[in-house]
Amino acid sequence: MSKKQKKEISENGVYHKKLIKRRKPNRSIWGDFFLYMFLGLMALIMAFPMIYAINSALKPLDELFMFPPKIFAKHPTLDNFSDLFVTMGKSWVTFSRYLFNTVFITVVGTAGHLVVASMGAFVLSKYEFPGNQTFFKIVTVSMMFTGYVTAIPNYLIINALGWVDTYWAIIIPAFASPMGLFLMKQFMEGLPMSLIEAAKIDGANEWKVFMGIVMPNVKPAWMTLIIFSVQGLWNNRAATFIYSEERKTLVFALQQIQGGGIARTGQGAAVLIVVIIVPIITFILSESQVLETMASSGLKD
Repeated sequence: MSKKQKKEISENGVYHKKLIKRRKPNRSIWGDFFLYMFLGLMALIMAFPMIYAINSALKPLDELFMFPPKIFAKHPTLDNFSDLFVTMGKSWVTFSRYLFNTVFITVVGTAGHLVVASMGAFVLSKYEFPGNQTFFKIVTVSMMFTGYVTAIPNYLIINALGWVDTYWAIIIPAFASPMGLFLMKQFMEGLPMSLIEAAKIDGANEWKVFMGIVMPNVKPAWMTLIIFSVQGLWNNRAATFIYSEERKTLVFALQQIQGGGIARTGQGAAVLIVVIIVPIITFILSESQVLETMASSGLKD
């Protein structure tokens, strides 16, 4: 290695050290300390309801009625969960049937919602046609109305279609949720048109462009959509449209047990864990994808 090369390497090293020093945050040690303390406090506040719910489900009945209440279980037990399954086993509709109903509604409803929202968002964000903006404005306005406002019109339509007391009364309306379409469209608008045009020049048809280019690049959006959809469908009691006991959801059956009085307080605490466990697991499995930046973030038209 020549002296000239050594000198260049040395100068580059000094430059990078200065650059690193320049990029160092202008914050004192005490500033870092208070920042981490604040973040730790916020994390503790957010985690507290989950910690309390889990410990309540593990408490024996006498600890559940202690005053003042204790956060942590002194003598943790799984009796509340075993009692819950015993109570469910006494029902003339089996636990597995309730579970199948909920899983079927959640899986089919989420998959259909993802497909409909993604395809609709792709057309609205990347193509111009008469009524494009008007249609999207209608979708945006529809997000202002809660389920209580649209309950009667929804029931009349579903009853006219003959879907009352069927799974489709819950699944089909989930396909058309405006939140999913809005979310997917906003993400797809940030996707460079150059990617789509390049794929078409290479001979890709619309379906290949949609599945091979668009969907992989908006993965954070549809993973977020899955989280919201699973949460909504898994916790849907479906009591408005489904009357047959063999078609009722697991959440409805569990909440019936939860309302059984003081003797079932322990089972009610276990019910809460069973109800929230699936949305939490879905979020944990999808978290890395939701936080992932899109591959096309650095491209511009």
